[in-house]
Amino acid sequence: MQLSEIYEPIQEDLVKVEEWLKITSKVEFHRLSELLGYSLEDGGKRIRPGLTLLSGKLYSYDISSLLPMAAAVELMHTSTLVHDDAIDNSSVRRSRPTINKMWGEDKAVLLGDYMFAKAGELATETQNLQVVKLFSQTLMIISSGQLVESFDAFNPEQTREHYLERISSKTASLFSLATESGAVLSQAPEEAVKVLKEYGYNLGIAFQVVDDILDFIGSEEEMGKPIGSDLAQGTLTLPAMLLLERYPQDNPVKRLFQDRSKQENIKLAIESVRNSSIIPDCYKLASDYCATACHNLEQLPDKPTRQTLIELAHYIVRRKR
Repeated sequence: MQLSEIYEPIQEDLVKVEEWLKITSKVEFHRLSELLGYSLEDGGKRIRPGLTLLSGKLYSYDISSLLPMAAAVELMHTSTLVHDDAIDNSSVRRSRPTINKMWGEDKAVLLGDYMFAKAGELATETQNLQVVKLFSQTLMIISSGQLVESFDAFNPEQTREHYLERISSKTASLFSLATESGAVLSQAPEEAVKVLKEYGYNLGIAFQVVDDILDFIGSEEEMGKPIGSDLAQGTLTLPAMLLLERYPQDNPVKRLFQDRSKQENIKLAIESVRNSSIIPDCYKLASDYCATACHNLEQLPDKPTRQTLIELAHYIVRRKR
């Protein structure tokens, strides 16, 4: 099933989320408006706002509060990408020059700060203190995860537990914000809120694992950025971690982390991962997290949206970008 088919129950409201985001980019300061418009015009898959709306569909669908929250979640996500690109000095994302490449690192950092603040303002439009608090807590978790990643750059002595903790903070926390806030705003019972929060968390882990796989097996055209970008930044993802575990002595990842200028080691690491059982093993882990995500959905109302959430989990594992 294609993502457009999965989104069919919420497609009209996703268009309204886009309208909210466009309004956000229209400010009096022309240069700021230009940067906001550039950041938001190529929005990717919109999975996070989609999750907010789908979670709300299971109970009392209050679009007046779900729309600003869905926009807030997507704006927070976009701001993390802007900051990540500035920190990593990345030049390309989604096949376009990054904000820091176009306007400079200082502008990118300030733009990301502005978008974080604007996202927080959108969250207050829900008039739900629980959701606003959850939004702020998630921002702290994401920031701490980015700090951990920065301090651990080019450190080969990381465990799978370190990896899972990092992607829990940087990716899964935002997915669970999307699903939990959607449940809260639809007045779901406490147990259902917990189920949807856990669904979002496990789906986020699976999403990041697949992202990390694609950084090794995808193409630059599909990914919209150079393959092996994480390795180039010294970020140890699951495929590289498994390569280190299986070949601890003569290993291109270890050589890369010792001498960061050796581009050929990135190529060798990619080839080694592709020519091993590492990719199937990583996909197995992603599939396991998706299965965990869907396991307790049977506790939720038997509505078509419940099956939609299952289809979205399947899509997460199958996607090519």
